[in-house]
Amino acid sequence: METVSTARAFGGTQGVYRHASAATGTDMTFSVFVPDHPAGARLPVVWYLSGLTCTHANVTEKGEYRRACAEHGLILVAPDTSPRGEGVPDDPDGAYDFGLGAGFYVDATKAPFDRHYRMWSYVTEELPALIGEQFPADMDRQSIMGHSMGGHGALTIGLRHPDRFRAVSAFAPIVAPSQVPWGQKALAGYLGDDRAAWRRHDAVALIEDGARVPELLVDQGEADNFLAEQLKPDLLAQACEAAGIDLTLCMQPGYDHSYYFISTFMADHLDWHAARLK
Repeated sequence: METVSTARAFGGTQGVYRHASAATGTDMTFSVFVPDHPAGARLPVVWYLSGLTCTHANVTEKGEYRRACAEHGLILVAPDTSPRGEGVPDDPDGAYDFGLGAGFYVDATKAPFDRHYRMWSYVTEELPALIGEQFPADMDRQSIMGHSMGGHGALTIGLRHPDRFRAVSAFAPIVAPSQVPWGQKALAGYLGDDRAAWRRHDAVALIEDGARVPELLVDQGEADNFLAEQLKPDLLAQACEAAGIDLTLCMQPGYDHSYYFISTFMADHLDWHAARLK
């Protein structure tokens, strides 16, 4: 693991790191904030998964999470959203919603993306092992959150690993990718036409098929340009109600899809995670 940069912030250390990933076959960059802590202490970990077009840097620079993480003693890990580098295929038309910056947190099975686009394995297996080895992380106390495509990732990973993550939340998540254009393009492009495989990466479908967590927290801006076509939080609400999952869905008047929205409610989410991690 190579240290790209470190900086002091709120009595802790904000670092950016790079390593050679076996999962993706590329170098991967990620950020980690570690609050100051007593020698030998192990701190709970919050995973933050970013959305389309993002890298680790978007939340690191705009998320405004460090004060809350320092107050609660939380490590926050922000991975990249896709493999990158020479030989990594991109969207054939150069679109923003597939390929580079748009890994959708799946392991691709369709060529040519199956060689490098293995973000599910990277985020659920390889990077957690590295974090547990290299940082003062209590891997028995983990939670996960994300935004948009990353909200999709957080929900699906949390639903499929309910014993690992004590809390799951999201900002403006893609809750039913099988039913919206962003998700249909990505799942077909990475996984092919087998819709049974799609269901394993669709939060609403997972809940319909029996996946359970005790509760979920979702914030959604009512002025989000993508709300009606791509996000459809009402589908998650219906699925949670039918399954008996306690969903707190906060519809926020006037807020859009941007980091102005995310940063406004970030501390609320971290307070919620901290209460469940402790």
